[in-house]
Amino acid sequence: MTAPTIFLLVGLALLIAVVLPNLIENLPLSTPMILVTVGAIAGMMPFSDGVALFPKDHPGLTEHLAEVTVLVALMGVGLALDRPLNPLRWSDWRAWAPAWRLLAIAMPLCIAAVALLGWAVLGIAPAAALLLGAALAPTDPVLASDVEVEGPTVASGKEIDESDEPRFALSSEAGLNDGLAFPFVYAAILMSTAGGFAGWGLKWVGWYLIGKVVIGVAIGAAAGWLLGRTAFRGPHQALRTAETGEPLFAVAAILVTYGLAELVGGYGFLAVFAAALALRASERDNDYHELMHQVVERLERLLTLLLLLFLGFSVSNGLLDAVDWRSCVIAGSLIFVFRPLFGWLSLLGTDKLRPRERRAVGFFGVRGIGSIYYMAYAASKGDFGSIDWMWATVGLTIVASVIVHGITATPTMHLLERGRPRDDREVSGLAQ
Repeated sequence: MTAPTIFLLVGLALLIAVVLPNLIENLPLSTPMILVTVGAIAGMMPFSDGVALFPKDHPGLTEHLAEVTVLVALMGVGLALDRPLNPLRWSDWRAWAPAWRLLAIAMPLCIAAVALLGWAVLGIAPAAALLLGAALAPTDPVLASDVEVEGPTVASGKEIDESDEPRFALSSEAGLNDGLAFPFVYAAILMSTAGGFAGWGLKWVGWYLIGKVVIGVAIGAAAGWLLGRTAFRGPHQALRTAETGEPLFAVAAILVTYGLAELVGGYGFLAVFAAALALRASERDNDYHELMHQVVERLERLLTLLLLLFLGFSVSNGLLDAVDWRSCVIAGSLIFVFRPLFGWLSLLGTDKLRPRERRAVGFFGVRGIGSIYYMAYAASKGDFGSIDWMWATVGLTIVASVIVHGITATPTMHLLERGRPRDDREVSGLAQ
């Protein structure tokens, strides 16, 4: 494939990504569906002969491109959430109850269900089964934009997401579970390299499950607080980027926070999301949050475009060749059974979501870029045997999720909007 062909393809895809959202706003379609299709069609063109763009052939590129895309998306989600989370206020913890339930109940159950299905029923090696469960468990902040909050609201301090609980639940879950799936990915890596649980179990619980989570959240919260004070109340005018309106400050915040958290051993994904929340809390009503969110959103759109083209190209050039009936069972069970069931169960008893909203939140466990990152990361650290089949299964699950959730997102969110009390709809309308 020549350089001009690549420029033409990426340019056309970017043009589609720019104009498409408004064209399909009320249709049962999504931009990721179109971009994956464009990539697949490009992969079938004569100029693609001999071009190898499989994730397993370029593990480093795949890992880092997916890594950066998820990081940008996490900053965007954190800046978009209007609901505060002050660790010293019990009312804030209660307001985030849907997120805690989805993280503490639904995600571990999905990991366990996929792992047990793969190992006990389908005959997959335990480490590979656990990795599939961990990589496919987190909902995706990148591809779930159709069911997440749209952006920060700074007018009069109104927290308009209080009236749109399903979007808040899905957004907050997606912001947190990309980092919280990491301990289980490490468990799969340790299982594949260090043998039975007895040899590494205590270290995993103490360091990978607790230590790295605490460090990541602490680094992120501290970095976000310091960056927020600098941007809004810095001692020198040159430091107060909120006054100059420089939106690239958000990109700098991503890189600084992630690099620092990873250097000291914490989970960088959690750190970036925590930093975004702390930065958002610095001056909740300042228009600067909208400026930062806009530049992050555009960068996320560009990175997502490249990854979706990459995925579509790979699909039509052999990524799914290793798919078998076991792959279909895993993808179908996760999308149609495990996530909807465990998501719904985890939200039972909360008064923040109506019955149909609980069902919708449970169903929209969008799989995407995070799964690509975890597979690429783990494949370079452990020995999981049939890696081609695992990549094919992950690819099939992502494509199925893009199609199923892309078709159903717009009609479902419109249905939930119509079913919401009028007062709630009027408050939610202030977000638009």
